[in-house]
Amino acid sequence: MIKHNMLDNGIPISISLQPTLEAEHISQKQTKDKRRVLTISLLAISVAVCISFIAKFLIYLINLVTNISFHGSLSMAAATPADNTLGIWVIFVPAIGGIIIGLMALYGSKAIRGHGIPEAMEQILTNDSKIKPAITYLKPISSAIAIGTGGPFGAEGPIIATGGALGSTIGQLLKITHNERKVLLAAGATAGMAAIFGSPIAAIFLAIELLLFEFSPRSIIPVALACITGAAGHHFLFDSGPVFPIAHTIEMPGNMALFCYSLLGILIGGLSVLVTKIVYFIEDFFEKLPIHWMWWPAIGGLFVGVIGYFAPRTLGVGYNNITDVLSASLPVKIMLSLCLLKFTSWAIALASGTSGGTLAPLLTIGGASGALLGGVILYLFPGCGITITLAALVGMSAMFAGASRALLTSIIFALETTGQSNAILALLAACTAAYLVSFFLMENTIMTEKIARRGVKTPDSFAPNILDEISVADVIEENGLVLNEENAIGEVREWLEQEKEYKNNFFIIVNNENAFKGIISCSSLFSRQQDIRKPISTLIRRKPVTIGMSSSLKTAVEMMVNENVDVLPVVSDDQNIVGVLSYSNILSAYKIDMAKFHRADPHISIKRGALKMLIKGQKLVSTSKNRN
Repeated sequence: MIKHNMLDNGIPISISLQPTLEAEHISQKQTKDKRRVLTISLLAISVAVCISFIAKFLIYLINLVTNISFHGSLSMAAATPADNTLGIWVIFVPAIGGIIIGLMALYGSKAIRGHGIPEAMEQILTNDSKIKPAITYLKPISSAIAIGTGGPFGAEGPIIATGGALGSTIGQLLKITHNERKVLLAAGATAGMAAIFGSPIAAIFLAIELLLFEFSPRSIIPVALACITGAAGHHFLFDSGPVFPIAHTIEMPGNMALFCYSLLGILIGGLSVLVTKIVYFIEDFFEKLPIHWMWWPAIGGLFVGVIGYFAPRTLGVGYNNITDVLSASLPVKIMLSLCLLKFTSWAIALASGTSGGTLAPLLTIGGASGALLGGVILYLFPGCGITITLAALVGMSAMFAGASRALLTSIIFALETTGQSNAILALLAACTAAYLVSFFLMENTIMTEKIARRGVKTPDSFAPNILDEISVADVIEENGLVLNEENAIGEVREWLEQEKEYKNNFFIIVNNENAFKGIISCSSLFSRQQDIRKPISTLIRRKPVTIGMSSSLKTAVEMMVNENVDVLPVVSDDQNIVGVLSYSNILSAYKIDMAKFHRADPHISIKRGALKMLIKGQKLVSTSKNRN
């Protein structure tokens, strides 16, 4: 007989595709293969080793171009454009570099333009983490030319882009998944950062906050190993000490000082918003120019040269500027030039579409701003307990936190590159304040504004998978239609012809004890080859997958995807059919999760509690009167 006692509606369900998949040699694994994590980790370490040497090569190349451009010598020794003797001709050096960059972008790859991280984010979000292999060599060469000819950029952006391109290229050559390619891209990018700055922990957080958009063992283990390898490469190829050493030890600030640093973070947060908006305002200006974009880097380079003529410290990478700012050894005039003129030079050059990084300029501008504002606070409140060195460090970190909203990266980076652990409370207070200001005043960040304008939505939150937290029993439907296995084929056909509203193509079959037996398709039921006198149980070809009440919705979704079904029969421990799980039920789980964030109801009622206390007091008074 046809059973209506439990399910009233039809159940759209497909027979398992497993035999077909096996025939096509397609493996559907439902359990995680932990050996894949080991494989990807080994690949990530290999990428990190390669990118460490590429980082060293990039620094040598920057030094070579700098020496040729500003000192006329063929040398790879460390050099700075600030002490050049070119006079007025220094104006044209960055412009020449811009022309070369424009030609490389036009005839090589347009992807070399920009500062690296937004481009990597875009490829992760829209292109399955596929970056053109040519970027692996075009990006470091173009960046070396841009920086070596006076571009006010850092080497970290290009090496991050190069590392990401190398990881992506290896991922495209091998037979791996899109997610594994993303992990290799992030591993290469962050290993490059660790190789330049010797900051592996900050690099890991950079991957989490800006590249991976997830936190799981399959992603964090390869990235962490790559960052450790990159840091080892830094110690082997560069130096084992902090990149920005501070001669004295910073003392732990008091409460009054922490309040001042928090105020400083608010101010720097506002500046970070202003910096971001000005950069993209200038970029919009370049977009309106009636000339080909190939010439934009040359125009930007001309402005860089003019500013560099009057303020030579604004030219080039300027890592020494950061060290000098942190040491509080620079006069106010130079601090102002680094704060204002370095920003102007960098903003115009970056907006022009040349090749270079943003981290070093942001650190320089933020550090100089922090030192200047710290000096003002110290002048107005001499007993507040702040120091210029820590104010500069706080400004440096808060600027990056506000502009990129990479909060943890900013804090850990400052600690790793200076070795000043006593600064952690001040950094936490200031960076959180800057992050708060940026969050409320700016929709996108300096890293995401460009790709947001192209319609790419960047994830901005990390939350546990709610499907892991909700079980099947919480959302299943307990009404629908099932058929008894003893029903004759002809009997079922006649019933379905009368039930015109029934539109589903598959039916769940149970026995007299309500135990699940299998499913049949509508096409099989109405096939002319079937003997209408036989029971419908003869139409069952194989038993499909079922799911238990206690299973998580994540397990259910994985089964649906692997079996290519829209619903799953839900069975009890004794294999009795108890309901059906559909995609609509799974969507209801998100409705439950949304209620956690949007429904604001008090759990404890003060009014109700007060009334209870009043009633209880009245009872006690009445009881005592009766006793008396």
